[in-house]
Amino acid sequence: MTARVKMYSTAVCPFCLRAEALLKARGVTEIEKIRIDLDAARRDEMIARTGRRTVPQIYIGETHVGGFDDLSALDREGKLAPLLAA
Repeated sequence: MTARVKMYSTAVCPFCLRAEALLKARGVTEIEKIRIDLDAARRDEMIARTGRRTVPQIYIGETHVGGFDDLSALDREGKLAPLLAA
């Protein structure tokens, strides 16, 4: 079983698609996607929670991972799998 994954995203975000592909390659079967392009309140929520304005913003469990570059770096360092397994 993998940890719960939440991702703030938009419809036209190539980094969101790359993040989703990486997560699925690591065994994640379900990603809760929050489309900030459809709901301004959710965009405001993302900025308040993360301090960032760009997508994707990814949470694994309660841990804010950051964007695709952050996710990819975790994977390269061997830290993504343990986080997903938690």
